[in-house]
Amino acid sequence: MAVNARIPKGTRDFTPEVMLRRNYIFNTIKEVFHQYGYLPIETPAMENLSTLMGKYGEEGDRLLFKILNSGDYLAKADENALNEKDSNKLISSISEKGLRYDLTVPFARFVVQNRNELSFPFKRYQIQPVWRADRPQKGRYREFYQCDVDVIGSDSLLNEVELIQIVNDVYNRLRLNACFRINNRKILAGLAEIAGASDKMTDMTVAIDKLDKIGLDKVCQELESKDIATNSINKIKEVLALEGSNLEKLNFLKDQFSGSEIGLKGVEELRSVLDYLAPLPIKMDLLFDVTLARGLNYYTGAIFEVSAKDAKMGSITGGGRYDNLTGVFGLKDMSGVGLSFGADRIYDVMLQLGLFEKITNLDQTQLFFVNFGEKEANYCLQLLTRLRNADINAELYPDSAKMKKQMTYANQKNIPYVALIGESEMESGLISLKNMTTGEQQKLSLEEVINVIKR
Repeated sequence: MAVNARIPKGTRDFTPEVMLRRNYIFNTIKEVFHQYGYLPIETPAMENLSTLMGKYGEEGDRLLFKILNSGDYLAKADENALNEKDSNKLISSISEKGLRYDLTVPFARFVVQNRNELSFPFKRYQIQPVWRADRPQKGRYREFYQCDVDVIGSDSLLNEVELIQIVNDVYNRLRLNACFRINNRKILAGLAEIAGASDKMTDMTVAIDKLDKIGLDKVCQELESKDIATNSINKIKEVLALEGSNLEKLNFLKDQFSGSEIGLKGVEELRSVLDYLAPLPIKMDLLFDVTLARGLNYYTGAIFEVSAKDAKMGSITGGGRYDNLTGVFGLKDMSGVGLSFGADRIYDVMLQLGLFEKITNLDQTQLFFVNFGEKEANYCLQLLTRLRNADINAELYPDSAKMKKQMTYANQKNIPYVALIGESEMESGLISLKNMTTGEQQKLSLEEVINVIKR
C-alpha cells in the first residue's frame, strides 16, 4: 500500500521559485545586519525543556513541541500521572527536550554557556526555523523562520535606536511601507501601579496583548475574570483609549504617573529614544502605542511591533528589551535588546502586494546555453567557465534535445537570456544571444555578452 504523500499541518514545502524569493528576503536582511556590525550564530533545533519552560508565559508553555525521550520512554513514566491521564504531570517524566519556540531564549543560553569566548556588548543575528504547536491559519504556521538581531551586555538606549534604524533600512530595501509601534513595559508597570493592580501585572499585559484580536470589551471581561477590581479596570481603559501625537501621549502619562517611579522611568526612556530618532531619516511611521503589550514575560523595557501598512497581516517584526533573561541561567545583570523579523509573513505580504514582480536581481540563472550536440557542448563548457568566473549564473542543457523542449525549459525557469552556438558561431567566435523578454537576437563577443547581462 502506497504511503500518503502529505506533510504535517502548519508546515510547507518550498519550490525553487519560492526559495529564490525567500532567499532574497534573507539576503536583504543579512546585508543590513552586516552594515550595523552584527555577526551570525546558530543554535540547535532542540533545547532542554528546562531551558524553554517558564520563559514565554503559561500560553507559550502550552505551545512548545515536546520531544519524547529516546528508547522506551514509558519505562520511566510517572505511573500515577499515566493512570490519571494527567498530561501536565506526565510530560516531565517522558520528555526532557523540546523544539525551540523562538531564538531569544536559546540565545540567552548561548551567551551564558559561551560568555568567556564573547566580547561584550555582543551583537549577533540568527536566521533559523522555530516551532509552535499553534492552530495553523493564514500567516501563522507551526514551523516558520525568524530573523533575529540582538545586542546584549549594554543597557544604552542607543541600541534601541539602532534596531529601529535597522528595521527602517530593511523595509526600505524590500519596498514595504511599515508602521513601527513602540511602547515600554515600565509604562505598563506604571499603569498597573496607578490602577492599584501591580500584583496583576502579568494578567493585565496578557489581556492587553489580545486587544487587536478580541476588542476592548472582551479585554475588560478577561481582566475582570482575573479578579481585577472595577475601578482598576476603568483606569486601565482610560489609558488604553489615549490618543494624540507621541509627545502628547507621553506628556499625559507623565502627569498620570506622578506617583509611579517605574512608570516615569518608562516615559523617560521612550522620550529619549524618540529624541534620538527625531533628526534621523526614518521613512516608516513611528507610533507610540500604549496598548502594545507583547505578552512574553521576559520583556522589561522598550517593546516593538511592526506591521505592513498596505496589506492585511499581523505583526511582521517584533521584539524588545530584556534586562535579566540570562539571569535564569546564572548570569545576572546582563541587559539585552533585540527584535525578530518574521520572514514567512514578510514573504506573504510581498506576494500579496506583487512586490516580487518588481525584483530583477533574484539569484537565478541569467544565461542558458542551448545544446546542439557533443561538439557544440564541449565548446560551450569553456565559455560557461569564463562566464561563471565573471559572476554570471549560467547553465547548459544536458541533452541535445529538440529546440522547442530546450526553449520551453528556459521559459519555465524565467531565464532572461539564451545563447545559441552552432557551426557559424564557433567559427566566428561570436555568440548568438537572444533576449527572452523582447525576442531580440544579436551576435556578440563573450565580453559583450557579459556586459549586456551585467547591465
